[in-house]
Amino acid sequence: MQMGNSDENGFNSDEAEEAQLRTTKKHKGKHDKPKPWDDDPNIDHWKIDKFDPSWNESGMLEVSSFSTLFPQYREKYLQEAWPIVKSALKEYGISGELNLVEGSMTVSTTRKTRDPYIIVKARDLIKLLSRSVPAPQAIKILNDEMQCDIIKIGNLVRNKERFVKRRQHLVGPNSSTLKALEILTGSYILVQGSTVAAMGSSRGLKQASWIVEDCMLNKMHPVYHIKILMLKKELAKDPALADENWDRFLPKFKKKNVKQKKVKSKEKKPYTPFPPPQQPSKIDVQLESGEYFLSDQKKSAKKWQEKQEKQTEKTAENKRKREAAFVPPKKKAKEFGKQKSMENIDAEKYIASGSGDQRSKKKSRHYEK
Repeated sequence: MQMGNSDENGFNSDEAEEAQLRTTKKHKGKHDKPKPWDDDPNIDHWKIDKFDPSWNESGMLEVSSFSTLFPQYREKYLQEAWPIVKSALKEYGISGELNLVEGSMTVSTTRKTRDPYIIVKARDLIKLLSRSVPAPQAIKILNDEMQCDIIKIGNLVRNKERFVKRRQHLVGPNSSTLKALEILTGSYILVQGSTVAAMGSSRGLKQASWIVEDCMLNKMHPVYHIKILMLKKELAKDPALADENWDRFLPKFKKKNVKQKKVKSKEKKPYTPFPPPQQPSKIDVQLESGEYFLSDQKKSAKKWQEKQEKQTEKTAENKRKREAAFVPPKKKAKEFGKQKSMENIDAEKYIASGSGDQRSKKKSRHYEK
């Protein structure tokens, strides 16, 4: 019986090939070959199929649970809305518990749970509820098409005043900016405290998180993002531009650095190890002036006299101010007189008679003689 081909050293050729393959380095994408179903136009790769309970008839083997805390101001609302939340979770075989003593919400799987991913969706639901999202809106996260993202913006800005100002840019006047972003991204956005809760498709969430971060880091104002998204929406309608790059159509906004007023820094005094000289007390001042040795009657008389002097000075100053309004200034009076005299002179007579100044000079000389 003929075995495999062997070389001079006595090794099997198949074994030699295997040894050679082991020694060769593995390069990336070796098995990344085109599949027949990649180019099939009938298959929608982004479509999410609804879960069928027949796929997992036996159910879950172990219990999985998640819990989250909620702030005290949400306690009253959650207590009222919890029956709606509990009934929505019951449809998917998830049990929910609201603990008002500890201030927490817990969701866990049961024997009726069939979908293994629904517990993750239930975890997102209680997270959204704790971040002030209304219960009817938060329940929508249980659908397979809906995703959520909680963007933390508290650590992006250090200064509290700047943080509040930039967060207000995101909301806009009468929440107009936020509404525009919701329409264009096709997602629900809620700005609350130091977080932004967003719900929608994966594409919409990506756009929302990009806009929020750019706004909080002061890279681009949300209004400019709205303009870009509106242009993209219009460009998507044209099938001729489907495979083209849209950068030439999109506006490019340059960041303008506004010059800020320089804060005047106080000059640092030279360091001295000795403490400043002690200021004289009230008694020391009275001893120096001799007021300390006066009687109470004389002290009160002196105070009254000082008060009267101040009062007379003030009344005189007020009287001067009142009278100044009625006394015309000398310069203004002279200018006003000159203007009146110039207006009364007839131009034709003045030219016909010659220079009036020369005649006046001659007359003055005649009288001097």
